[in-house]
Amino acid sequence: MSTTESRLTATDPSNPARSATDQAVTETLEDYTLRFAPRSYRRWTPMVVATTALGGIAYMADFSIGAGIGLAHGTGNALVAIAVAAVVIFVTGFPLAYYGARYNIDLDLITRGSGFGYHGSVLTSVIFASFTFIFFALEGSIMAQGLKLGFDLPLWLGYLVSTLMVIPLVIYGMKALSKLQVWTTPIWLLLMVAPLVYLVSADPGTVDRFLSYAGTDGDGGVNTASVLLGAGVCLSLIAQIGEQIDYLRFMPPKTEADKRAWWTAVVMAGPGWVVLGALKQAIGVFLAVYILAEVGPATAPEPIQQFKGAFDAMMPSWLVVPLAVILVVISQIKINVTNAYSGSLAWTNSFTRVTKHYPGRMIFVLVNLGFALALMEADMFSFLNDILGFYSNCAIAWVVTVATDIGINKYLLKLSPLQPEFRRGMLYAVNPVGVVAFVAASGLSIAMYFHALGDDLQPYSPVAAAVIAFVLTPLMAIATKGRYYLRRTDDGIEEPLLDAEGNPSATTYDCHVCHQPYERPDLTACATHDAVVCSLCLSTDRLGDHVLPTTV
Repeated sequence: MSTTESRLTATDPSNPARSATDQAVTETLEDYTLRFAPRSYRRWTPMVVATTALGGIAYMADFSIGAGIGLAHGTGNALVAIAVAAVVIFVTGFPLAYYGARYNIDLDLITRGSGFGYHGSVLTSVIFASFTFIFFALEGSIMAQGLKLGFDLPLWLGYLVSTLMVIPLVIYGMKALSKLQVWTTPIWLLLMVAPLVYLVSADPGTVDRFLSYAGTDGDGGVNTASVLLGAGVCLSLIAQIGEQIDYLRFMPPKTEADKRAWWTAVVMAGPGWVVLGALKQAIGVFLAVYILAEVGPATAPEPIQQFKGAFDAMMPSWLVVPLAVILVVISQIKINVTNAYSGSLAWTNSFTRVTKHYPGRMIFVLVNLGFALALMEADMFSFLNDILGFYSNCAIAWVVTVATDIGINKYLLKLSPLQPEFRRGMLYAVNPVGVVAFVAASGLSIAMYFHALGDDLQPYSPVAAAVIAFVLTPLMAIATKGRYYLRRTDDGIEEPLLDAEGNPSATTYDCHVCHQPYERPDLTACATHDAVVCSLCLSTDRLGDHVLPTTV
């Protein structure tokens, strides 16, 4: 079902409800907002999907994050912190990436059936939406710094330019984003890697100075408190897996013929994103130490200054600033189209479930950009690590809860349904398994972060978030005996959800509300008609006429 074929052939302007439904259906078929991504739309190869997903992590924030940790705690503590965070992010991201790619749903839909319930996952949608505008603001700030250096543009105007320029690129969803990411990635890689290689080969002493840097708060040694404080900042990126899954949900079916390419793409573009992320953070420490004597600690974490200093060592002066600005602008565009896109999906998901009204994704593109612009104008870059350290507690609690539900509750305890469920009517509104684990883990860890439990425990807040979520999630499943996952086990359609190879079925049915064809996993039987209803029409059914009753 192509986008052109899926457009409605007729609407009735005299019927506002009908017209609103038609508008929602038409728009969500552009990128399958709120719903399962059908096989007929997923025509990209595994490597194209992976390249597109990895293109979204071209952000410069890693360089700032690594630099901030390294300058404060020293290179040794920074490198250990980066490695600890990377391991946690990889382990927790793997089951989420697999479910997104295998069953072609985004992280919000995965979260619904992995311990949170239909309305319970609104909590985590807001957490994820916050992640996207926080990092949009961070990247926009970095771009504004580049525009100020290159064109003497005032920061406030640079913030506005970096916000407005992504709007045309994010309107069209996956089709436009895949082209943008594939074509810009080689240029970005060349500009990022070349100066590092040159500096190390031309002056090996830079490596010794980098490794011996003690930091403003350290003595050159590695200590637990500094490592955990640094890891907490890095772990704010744990929610990045949600943006990776926004692309991975468009993976083709996994078959015997392509399983090697399929798994390579899922691992590389799913949890594997953190390998490149950790390398960028380490490079950020290296470049900050390299330029520290020249620019001072206040501006050393700025990527535009880092790469200006690196380019200055290897090329004519007239070329330095233009190349540094080009690198920053390309990076900002690559990541912020993803931030705007993923954020709009998260806000739309939350709003539609709560209000049973679909307002249009573009409205929430603008909402997300508005939040990001406000953060930029408030100079969030100056207190970056404080924002990320606080935010990481919520993000860790969410991702660890969902990953634990998949890995332990589904596969080990078998108390959570193995096949993910996201449709209204099939799920309870709230599942205490995930909601209790998430609220307890995030609440206690935030209290620790703000010194409520003493100064000595403050660095351990990210550890507390992960451990509490990991322990409480299976305990709650055992305590509730898994009874709050599904309110019914039969969706009223005889054909199985999965085909013989375990992929979502490609058989299509017509929704009797919006009269559009959808593939089997996106539908349930109707409660009041001998017909089927798509997931979006169920979400926007204010009276509940089509929602199947509870049977368990």
